[in-house]
Amino acid sequence: MNEKNPDEVRALVRDQYGQVARQTASACAPGCCGGSSPTASLALGYSADDLAAVPEGANMGLGCGNPQAIAALKPGETVLDLGAGGGFDCFLAARQVGPSGRVIGVDMTPDMVTKARANARTLGLDNVDFRLGEIEHLPVSDAAVDVILSNCVVNLSPDKAAVFAEAFRVLKPGGRLAISDVVQLKPLPSALADDAAALTGCVSGAVSAESLRALLAAAGFGKVTVSVNAESRSFIKDWLPGSGVEDYVASASLEATKPGPAACCGPKCCD
Repeated sequence: MNEKNPDEVRALVRDQYGQVARQTASACAPGCCGGSSPTASLALGYSADDLAAVPEGANMGLGCGNPQAIAALKPGETVLDLGAGGGFDCFLAARQVGPSGRVIGVDMTPDMVTKARANARTLGLDNVDFRLGEIEHLPVSDAAVDVILSNCVVNLSPDKAAVFAEAFRVLKPGGRLAISDVVQLKPLPSALADDAAALTGCVSGAVSAESLRALLAAAGFGKVTVSVNAESRSFIKDWLPGSGVEDYVASASLEATKPGPAACCGPKCCD
């Protein structure tokens, strides 16, 4: 896959996830999807209440963790979800930030944006906004959001430096990243590294934890942590069965902060 240019990579990813958006959850493709039902999200740290709170089709089992668990969202905050898919994490975030808060979901796949908007209408939410766009070129104003979430999406980008530069741009000073993604544990064998299914399946686009730390620091972030979840091999092995992929990648939690004062939480800023 290294021979493909960035636009070719994006086209592969857009086509794959467009197909996922048009299918039912039970027909979900392998890869980040895990090849299983949305209830697989229980193993990622979501609760049964989380699953029950969203419309059918919002949770397509595409994640590799639970960024909500590390985001510490507060009422009134503005949240941005990179690669929002059917809107699952956006809808959960909307519950936490409340009617005084706002959630923006960005996805480059038109079918996903259409699906997410339909799900938002089903819930009757007016504080969630889904936008079509690439995470390397966010359709979001400078210093507009308090928190950025993402679940198993950054690995799909062919330009991760641009993703983090854009994340830094749109965060307010003191804003934070809370991302679940996949990291590479050791170099992939060519059979995986050159496989299109491994790319769209959140495997061959992953980079090491050290590389992610360096990219985040280069973008200007501070307080960077990348915590690898060794237990994730139990579900990653099902992404590409028989390939041994669980020996080469793992899920991880990424946290970072844009330097500056803490975001204001009302007429008077928080202490």
